Amino acid sequence: MDLLDRPLTSYYLIIGCSSLLLALGLMMVLSASSIEALQETETPFYWFLKQLLFAALGVPLMWVCSRLPQRFFRLAGYPLMALSILGLLIVIFVGTSQLGAQRWIDIGPFYLQPSEPAKLGLALWGADLLARRARAGRIEWRQLLIPLMPGTAIIAIMVMLGRDLGTTLVLLLIFLALLWVVGVPLRLFAGILAVAVLAAAIMIIVEPYRLARVSSFLFPWEDAQGDGYQSVQGQIAMGSGGWFGLGLGSSRQKWSWLPHAESDFIFAILGEELGLAGTLAVVALYGLLGYAGLRVASRVNDPFIRLASAAMVAWIAGQAIVNIGAVIGVLPITGIPLPLVSYGGSALLPTLAALGMLLSFARREPGAREALAARGPGPVARALSWLGLGGPAAKNRRAGRATHNR
Repeated sequence: MDLLDRPLTSYYLIIGCSSLLLALGLMMVLSASSIEALQETETPFYWFLKQLLFAALGVPLMWVCSRLPQRFFRLAGYPLMALSILGLLIVIFVGTSQLGAQRWIDIGPFYLQPSEPAKLGLALWGADLLARRARAGRIEWRQLLIPLMPGTAIIAIMVMLGRDLGTTLVLLLIFLALLWVVGVPLRLFAGILAVAVLAAAIMIIVEPYRLARVSSFLFPWEDAQGDGYQSVQGQIAMGSGGWFGLGLGSSRQKWSWLPHAESDFIFAILGEELGLAGTLAVVALYGLLGYAGLRVASRVNDPFIRLASAAMVAWIAGQAIVNIGAVIGVLPITGIPLPLVSYGGSALLPTLAALGMLLSFARREPGAREALAARGPGPVARALSWLGLGGPAAKNRRAGRATHNR
């Protein structure tokens, strides 16, 4: 238990779990997409290279965010919310529709999904709103809901107009996490949750394809060649993996049997190739990542950090639960990706930015700054110092050389 009490436990857990999930995701995207990519583009690396490009952009973004001050994140939520609303408006009028949902803006070789950065924007904007009002001490819950509730409703309605129920549910998770942390009365919390469930039920009833998804979720094998096809093929993939899987790259379902194997159902391919052991390891990584985020929220007294950290955990861990639940057949298919693992740059970049923000918050835990200072410069700083580009380390190295030359 002494290991969990160390000041840098959260910091290293976030780095370690994020790195392992990202590396595993790149490996699984290559495996799951190679056959379809070869058939459509004559190269098995097409989608893998695109994902690798986004990862190459996202990792430096995560590093930069981990060095940014808290004030930056408090201010960033407002323009990010505005840009997200603008992007969602563009999607409504000129967006690209696939599989019944209108989510994407076509910008040549890439598709931009504005609802993904909207998750980060809502978490930052909502956390700052509530933190500012909480400064004066205990406040009435009525003051908390304006403008947070109307702002969340605007984003959610715009996403729903694109017929994207899965992302709407994730936005709701972020909103509820903010209210829970700030201490909204349980009666109000239950009322908002009931209204959200009712709205989701109405959305399912009015859209025939969503109603078919619910029916296929309840009875997938009764229509295994129709609406239940994807669910059935995913369960076949999971069952074929056994304890330790068929081996990396040995999936049978990726041979045009399982639709969207590289994105929504990548967890099924992972289960087929790495078995129950691999899937449990992935679940454990998400669990540790969620634990680290909640640990940051509980150990730092700043209200904004507490709210933003809890919102990020609700977003990333909640989305992982919904995706995995859909693959194993305990939740309806919603079409949302598995964070850090599924293919998709629009989802990967905001997620890595959010994890970088959590790293920045983890550096504010009691004793964390002192522990990092005692550790010495990191690998990036050491590399820069060898090139003569680092700060104090490079200056000390040059000073030492000058003294030696005398």
